[in-house]
Amino acid sequence: MDPLLLGGLVALATILVLFSGVSVAVGLLIVSAGFLIVFDGMRSLELMPEIFFGKLDNFALLSIPMFIIMGASIASTRAGADLYEALERWLTRVPGGLVVSNLGACALFAAMSGSSPATCAAIGKMGIPEMRKRGYPDGVAAGSIAAGGTLGILIPPSVTMIVYGIATETSIGRLFLAGVIPGLLLVALFMAWSLYSTWRSGNTALLSAGSYSWRERVEILPRVLPFLAIILGVLYAMYGGVATPSETAAVGALLCLLIAMVIYRLWNPRDIWVVLRDSTKESVMILFIIAAAGVFSYMLSSLFITQSIAEWIGTLDVNRWVLMGAINVFLLIAGFFLPPVAVILMAAPILLPIITTAGFDPIWFAVVLTINMEIGLISPPVGLNLYVINGIAPDISLRTILTGSLPFVACMVLAIVLLCLFPGLATWLPNAVMGPGL
Repeated sequence: MDPLLLGGLVALATILVLFSGVSVAVGLLIVSAGFLIVFDGMRSLELMPEIFFGKLDNFALLSIPMFIIMGASIASTRAGADLYEALERWLTRVPGGLVVSNLGACALFAAMSGSSPATCAAIGKMGIPEMRKRGYPDGVAAGSIAAGGTLGILIPPSVTMIVYGIATETSIGRLFLAGVIPGLLLVALFMAWSLYSTWRSGNTALLSAGSYSWRERVEILPRVLPFLAIILGVLYAMYGGVATPSETAAVGALLCLLIAMVIYRLWNPRDIWVVLRDSTKESVMILFIIAAAGVFSYMLSSLFITQSIAEWIGTLDVNRWVLMGAINVFLLIAGFFLPPVAVILMAAPILLPIITTAGFDPIWFAVVLTINMEIGLISPPVGLNLYVINGIAPDISLRTILTGSLPFVACMVLAIVLLCLFPGLATWLPNAVMGPGL
C-alpha cells in the first residue's frame, strides 16, 4: 500500500480510537499494535516491549516528575493567594493595577507550578471575586484568569517544553530560554487587552490607582520571595553550568516541598501524601504517553509513513509560509480535542522533518506549537481552563467565560504572527546565552 494512503488510514484510525474514550496512551498502543500486526506480522510485536521501556530509559525524563512535585507543593498551599496579594499591593499604583496584578500573578504562579488548571484555580479563587467586587466586567475577570493560566506551558520551567525536547531530541535548556520572551510578550498583550476592555466598559474608576502603605507591601514579601528565589536559582543552575535540568529539577522540588512545610505549615503527613500521590499520578500518565508515543513513532517509521510524508512535503511547490499556516491549523484543531502533551508526542516526530526541510528552526517551532496548545486550553469543546473557571465562579455562565476568553485567543494568534515576522523573539535569547545552535 502507498505509504501516504497508509498514513491517512493511521490518522483516521487514531482519531476513531481516541474518540472512543480510551486513554491516549492505550489508544496509541492499540493503533500501533494493530497496524504492525497487519503489515509486518505478529513477530513485529516482539519489539514493542523493548521500544516501550527503552523510550523511558532516559535520564532527562527524571525532570518531569520533579517539576511536577515542585508545582504540586506550591499548588497545595496559599502560595497563589499570597502571590496575588503581593502583586496587588505592589502594583496598586499602576492604572488598572488589579487586572495587571492578576495576570502577573498568573504568569509567576504558572512558572512555578507549570499547571494551567492549578493556576486558574489558585489565582482565580482570589482574583475573580475581587475584580467583580470592584466592578470589572465578568468577561474580563474570567477571561483574563483563564488565559493567564495557559502561560504555565510556555514560561519556564515548562513540562511541555521538556516533553517536546525529549520527543525531538532538542536541547531542553534552549527550549526553556526560547519561551521567556514570547511568554513575556503574551503577558504584555493580555494586559494591554484587559486594560483596553476595562476602559471600553466605561467604568474609568477601575483604572484609577489605589494605595497601600509600605508596611503592608513589605510584610507580604517573606511569603513570596523564597519561591521566586527557587525559580531564579533553578534557572541559574541550569544555564550557569552548575547542573543538568534533571538535577536542578530535583533540588527545586525538594526546596519547594521544604518551603511549603516551613512557611505554610504543611506538616500533616496526610497533606504531604496527597502532594506525592497526585504528583505520581500525573507523572505516570505523562510517562505512559511518552512510552506509547515512542511505539507509535516506531510504527510510523517502520511502515515508511514519516519518511514518505516528509519527502512528499519536500516535493510540493508551495511557499513555506503556506505550509506553516497549514501546520498551525492542524495544531489548532488537534489542541481543541487533545491535551498538549499528547499532541506534541504524536505530532512532533512527524512535523520535525517537515519543518526542518522547509527551513524552519525547531526551537522557534516549539514556541509556535506551544502557543497553539495554549489556545486549545481556552477553546471549546474541551477548553479545560474554561471549565475550571466555571467551577470557581458558577454564577458566571460558560458563554460569558468563553466570550471573555476569545480576545485572548486573538492575542495568542497575534503572538504567533509576530513570531513569524520576528523569529528572533524565540531564538535570540537561547543563542545569546548558550551560543548559536547547530
